[in-house]
This record gives sequence, C-alpha cells and structure tokens, in this order.
Amino acid sequence: MAALRFEVFGEPLVIERVGTRWRAHRPSGDGKRVPADFVIPDDVPEDELAAYLFDLFHERARPGNGDVRRL
Repeated sequence: MAALRFEVFGEPLVIERVGTRWRAHRPSGDGKRVPADFVIPDDVPEDELAAYLFDLFHERARPGNGDVRRL
C-alpha cells in the first residue's frame, strides 16, 4: 500500500499500513520520518482515517486550518 498523506489542521502527516498495523509519521524538512506520538487502532478502515484524525485532533482547529484533508 502506498503512503497516505493528510493535512491535519495545517500539519502534514503520512500514514502507512505495515502488515495489519497503521504507522503514522510526520515528515521533516530534511526528508527524515519522525514517528507520530499517537496510535491509530488497527481496525480503523482506510476510508475512515480522516474522520478518526479529525476526532483525535479537533482541538487543534483554528480559523484558516480547521479541517483534516487527504492530499
């Protein structure tokens, strides 16, 4: 599976399926991957990831960056 890219309230996030698990990381300016500090349950379907991320991070919403979108 290819990496899934999201913008989560203005922050980039990359999610990949590794076996049966979701792995999330934040891309850095130098091309390295920084592991994300949260867990996505393995049973969250791909088509519900954006909604899950919205529920998890909705308190970060601000005018101008108030959404989660798949890139």
